[in-house]
Amino acid sequence: MTHPALRTRLCELLGVDYPIVQTGMGYVSGPRLTAATSAAGAFGILGGATMDLDALRAAIKDVKERTDKSFGVNIRADQPDIRERVDLLISERIRVASFAMAPRADMIARLKDGGVAVVPSIGAKRHAEKVAALGVDAVLVQGGEGGGHTGSVPTTLLLPQVVDTVDVPVIAAGGFFDGRGLVAALAYGASGIAMGTRFLLTSDCAVPEAVKRLYLAKSVNDTIVTTKVDGVPHRVLLTEFIEELERGGRVAGLMRALQSAVKFKKLSGTSWASMLREGAAMKKTHDLSWSQVLMAANTPMLLRAAMVEGNPNLGVMASGQVVGMIEDLPSCAELVGRIAQQAEEVLSRLMGGPL
Repeated sequence: MTHPALRTRLCELLGVDYPIVQTGMGYVSGPRLTAATSAAGAFGILGGATMDLDALRAAIKDVKERTDKSFGVNIRADQPDIRERVDLLISERIRVASFAMAPRADMIARLKDGGVAVVPSIGAKRHAEKVAALGVDAVLVQGGEGGGHTGSVPTTLLLPQVVDTVDVPVIAAGGFFDGRGLVAALAYGASGIAMGTRFLLTSDCAVPEAVKRLYLAKSVNDTIVTTKVDGVPHRVLLTEFIEELERGGRVAGLMRALQSAVKFKKLSGTSWASMLREGAAMKKTHDLSWSQVLMAANTPMLLRAAMVEGNPNLGVMASGQVVGMIEDLPSCAELVGRIAQQAEEVLSRLMGGPL
């Protein structure tokens, strides 16, 4: 019997047994990991932002062939084919559309009218207020210790700020890996937790084993927030490659970004015209300079080098500081089961047992 405190509004919204979310990580959250997470009673999110439309359609089909449980899809609001992606999610009856950046009000309304819940990730109180006013169904709040693009405010400060500001379910991210963290997030007023690095380090994740072993060898001090990947703060594993990026000058960084843009064009089949339109949209939506827009091409290619091709010395590995707390590679079923069990034990102890 699940403890009543673990049956939150998020469980109802997502249709899950436990208020635990696996984030939609590009080149990491593939069909196998997403399906395994959802089958375990948590909520998997397919990393669709780094897939073209045909690949996304095939990946959704793959997830559905692996599990009949609900799952979400992560997309980017500024992609040139966003309307087609939204139509795909609606037609496939996807439970949740997750966004790294806030989608427009008309896009939110279109998804909700089509039966798809909208859950953006935010890193500041003002962003939570903005998206809540636009009508999103929940917000994922990532503190500064989280991996990938991140802010400077730690989860323990950002989470209560947001919980006190919005009425929709709040999902806490950044620093979570076990049942104690789940209970702590619930105590702050969150409706559940989201984890990226912890789900990356499971046996169901398709990231090469050598890369996983590199993660497992890292401590809580072995990540760094850098702007040298794509011009905005990005928490990644500290490696020789990242140290080289940090030492490099502006010209070298832009040359590397141009090379990445060429590789991305070849890999994705995207035309230069489409890439320029997407770049202009990013510039306008996120208030970026043209140099930052160019550097943005680094992210998918450098992530792919490590996470798909297994070349950590030539790529970037997004990671939360929590990496230093992780020591094994369980299956998603094992991970979700033990988080739930530990949370139950902690709640029982707090409600009457000896401390």
